[in-house]
Parts: sequence; C-alpha cells; structure tokens
Amino acid sequence: MRAQQGQKGSNLLLGGPLAAFPMASVRLLDGEFKSAADINERYLDSLSVDRLLHSFRLTAGIASTATPYGGWELPTSELRGHFVGGHFLSAVAFAYAGSGNVTLRDKGNDVVSGLAACQKANGNGYLSAYPTDFFERLARGQQVWAPFYTYHKIMAGMIDMYLQTGNEDALRVAEGMAGWVSTFFAGIGDDQRQRMLRVEYGGMNEALVNLYSITGKERYLAISHMFEQPSFLDPLAARRDELQGLHANTHVPKIIGAARMYEVTGDTRYRRISEYFLEEVLTARSYAIGNTSDDEHWRTPAGNLSGTLSLKNAECCVAYNLMKLDRHVFTWTGDARWLDAYERTLFNARLGTQNGEGLKQYFFPLAAGYWRVYGSAEDSFWCCAGTGAEDFAKFGDTIYFHKGGDVYVNLFLASVLTWKEQNFTLRQETRFPLESGTELTIGVSSPQEHTIAVRIPGWTAPDGQIAINGKPLETFAEPGSYLSITRVWRDGDKVSIKLPMSVREEMLPGDPQTVAALYGPLVLAANLGAGPTDESLRVLKGRGTAPAGAGAPMSLPIAKAGKGSADWLEQTAGKDLSFRAQQAAGTVDVIPMCRIGDQRYSVYWQRST
Repeated sequence: MRAQQGQKGSNLLLGGPLAAFPMASVRLLDGEFKSAADINERYLDSLSVDRLLHSFRLTAGIASTATPYGGWELPTSELRGHFVGGHFLSAVAFAYAGSGNVTLRDKGNDVVSGLAACQKANGNGYLSAYPTDFFERLARGQQVWAPFYTYHKIMAGMIDMYLQTGNEDALRVAEGMAGWVSTFFAGIGDDQRQRMLRVEYGGMNEALVNLYSITGKERYLAISHMFEQPSFLDPLAARRDELQGLHANTHVPKIIGAARMYEVTGDTRYRRISEYFLEEVLTARSYAIGNTSDDEHWRTPAGNLSGTLSLKNAECCVAYNLMKLDRHVFTWTGDARWLDAYERTLFNARLGTQNGEGLKQYFFPLAAGYWRVYGSAEDSFWCCAGTGAEDFAKFGDTIYFHKGGDVYVNLFLASVLTWKEQNFTLRQETRFPLESGTELTIGVSSPQEHTIAVRIPGWTAPDGQIAINGKPLETFAEPGSYLSITRVWRDGDKVSIKLPMSVREEMLPGDPQTVAALYGPLVLAANLGAGPTDESLRVLKGRGTAPAGAGAPMSLPIAKAGKGSADWLEQTAGKDLSFRAQQAAGTVDVIPMCRIGDQRYSVYWQRST
C-alpha cells in the first residue's frame, strides 16, 4: 500500500484529464440530499405534459385546449417556453439518470415528441413557444426580453435528454434548431450580430459546442463562434476585471461556453479566460454562501461588497452556473479548491433553497431580518425555479470522478458508486455534516489495485485522520488537497475518514467589520425568530421579491470583537450543529443556513470596535 499527498489545491461534456462518472453509476442513499431530490421529483411529476406544451403548439399552429401555466410561462410572457422545453427536460433527464425514475423519463419523452411535432409543423427547424418575430425584433434593435436565452434552454434540454436517456429524437430536434440559427445569422453582419449579443442569450455557445462534441459536425462549432463577444472576453483574457455593472447570470454561461471551447479545441486562451473569471468572481465578488450578485448584477468594484447586503442578493441561477464552471476547471487541474468552492455553494446556496413542496427561491436575501421566499407551484416558473429543478435532480453528478483507474472522492454525501467496467463499487455512508467524517466500503469480486483519492477540504481543522480497516494511516494531507491511497483492495475493505471542523470568521469583501461565521463548509445564521405568516409574503407569483417594505431589515446582531476565529460563538452541548452567540441584546441561537426554514435570519454580523 502506498499513501501519497495529492496535488494541492469520461464524461462527454467534461473535457479534462479527470472525468465524472456517468450519472447512472451513482445512487444517493438516505439523507437530506436524497430527501430533497425526492421532493423535487414529486414536483416535476405533478406537471402536466399538455399544459407544458400549450404555447409551443399554438405557436406552431397546432390546436391546444390545455390550460397554460402562469408566471413566466404565460402565453403573453416573452420568456415562455424556457422552463417547459428546457429546464424541465434537463431535470427529468437528470432524475432518470441519477435515480432511475422511469416515470419522469417517460414524461420527458412525451414532451420531446410533442416538441418534435411542433418543429415539424414549423417546417424550418425552428422551435420555440413564441414566433420568430421575437428574433426579428432583436435584429432590428427593438425591445424584446431574451429570445436566444430561451432558445438555448430548449436546445440544452434536448441535448440532456439525448445524453441521459438515449432519446434520438431529442438530438434530431437540437440539430434542427441549430440549423435554423445558422440560417438566421446568414444575412446578419458582424456589427449587427454583436449588438444583438448585448441581449442575454444564455449558453448558446455552450449548447452548440456540445452539439459539435456529440456529432463531430464542424458546422456546429462554427455557429458556436457566432455567440462570442470580444468586448466581454478580451478584458478577461488580459486578466482585467471589467465586470462592474454587468448582469451576473447573463455572463457566467458565456464563460461555461468558453470552457467547453477550450475542451473541444485545445485553445488555451479560452482556458485562461475561464480560470481568471472564476477566480475573480469567487474571491472578489462572492458572499460567504458561495454565490454572487446584488439585484442580479455586479454593482461594485472587485473586492468591495460593502453596503450590498439586501433583499435581492445571490440570484440562485448564478450558483447553478458557478457550480458548473467549478466542475469544468477542476477536471483540468485536479485542484481541490475548486471542489471546496463547489461544496460551499452546494451546502449553503443550493441546499435549503427548496421547500417541502418542491418550490424554489429566486433571490437569497443577505440583509438581516429577511426570510426565504419561494415561487408558487403553477404561477411562477422563474429561471431559478428551472435551474433549481435541474440542480436538485443531479446531486450525485460530482461526488465521484475518475482518472484512468483512480477514483476521486470529492464530496461527502451518502451514496453508492457502481463502476461496472471495473467490477468495483464504493459505498459511502455518512451523516456529514452532522458527523465530521465519512466511511467508504469497497466492493470487488476479486482483489484489485486502485488509487482512491479523498479530498481533504481546505476547512479541515487539525487532527484529521484516515484509517484502513480500523488502522490509522501515519500520513495525512494538507487541507485543500487530495490524499491518495494506492493498494490492492479486497471486498469489504473500509476507509474511515475523520475531518474535524471548527468555527471561523470570514469578512465581507471590502468591509472588515462585517463578518460571517462558518463551521466547516457550513455558513451559520442567526435565528431571529418566526418569519411572516402571510402566505403572500412566503410564496410569490411575481418576480420573486417580497413586496416593498414587507421585510424591513432588523439590526444586525453585534458580536464581540473577533480575530478570525469566531470565538464569540459557542457550540450548544448535546445539540447537533447548534450554537449560541452573544450580541448587544443578549444571546441568539445560531444554526447552519441550510437548516433555516421559516425563520427570519442573519448571515452577517457587525463586529463591535
């Protein structure tokens, strides 16, 4: 057996030396992530195929008597179709791959069939829930919401249905849509096209380069290049942060497209752009929860978020896209810090943003005294409802990666990996973060030599330990790296991992007197008491923000002067992940933000001077 300290700090759509296992190879075991995934699947199953298809059918001239859904899917909404044709298809495809939910796969197949019929009726490859006039308005510079944004979601949904369920019709639909885009741009000059690209277009570049990766057809790569903006990419290539004033979730997908372009072309300029952008956003523009933006924008200079805590922080869509980008960059580098970032976002900006009915948040308020607000079941369908449905359907896609015969354990979620090609299984049993560690059990029909690389998170406190079959190893790894164990594994071998956690402070960028407290990867929040009981303030049909004045922020709790260790927090004896803090008015209960439900809360604290 050889124990090695890893570097510090084959999936079709991840193009680095490290590859994710197919989603069908991983199954979640009982725990809060599986419970959240099950709730999400029940919500997806509650949706009607005919109602989802209604606006697509009317646009294609096909009769429909179904009652349309509301919110952003209303027949009058200029973003109609983004959830139906896009997020829904991706989510049910992920749910089938990740949990074997055949009911959702079949529902997805029915939606693909209905959309294929609409595309056939259109006769030119076009597919959307609104007419081509929206694109003509875009070309003329007239007001229109974001037609290519929705078009991307539909293409991405079709590609996911093909990759995760094997639906060949979905691939044909996606190729037809790409053909229409090529025809549309044929008569449009470069200057006009660049003006059009100022309007949000989602990840059109990513979808098209993925289509090229699947089919090998060069024309899709050429079309993908049509969605590149030198005005945005060039400063990043020169390592200049010119993000202030930009709409965050308009631009993160463009970088995911650049990452994919690097993976399929090998052009390192795209890699430099992707790595610089991700580093800059995570270190200079993100809140403690692992997400960014204020009222959907980067409103301040890099490194200064002072004064930005508000009702409208951290649009949830951005977290979804940052996690995608984390995964891409990790596959190129094997650097554990990208998975540290992924884990932080997963536990703090994703887990907890869905309620018991499967409804999702839009914004993540970070001003003290606010509460979680969710969409409605049939009258919201925000962008964040769609990305949330996808995220909660694919919790298993990043737990394990591989490189040749090496297995990387990235996340500590109760799950089983089945590597059929190697006749190798790995069962991870854990109550993390309720317990500070995890246990891996190896299943093999005959002894096999493999390297198992376990992430030792950057937050790991002293005295971490790994034991094999109860015998501790003499070596450990630096926090923020991987510990690699190479040996001949036998059936039933167990790897026990101890990852101590401690409480620490993290300041708000640009404001050293405003701090958050973390315990391991978990952001802690003050429980400020019950939130509003008025349902209209808890579940919303509109944009996703509470009515003006409904949540006037309370005073921030005042902590004793700290020095980075958050020693003003005391863990409550006998209670899991429960703490107490001293403030001006007395003590306050503190729990992980992901455990906040109906309460008002505060993530940030003002240090007294």
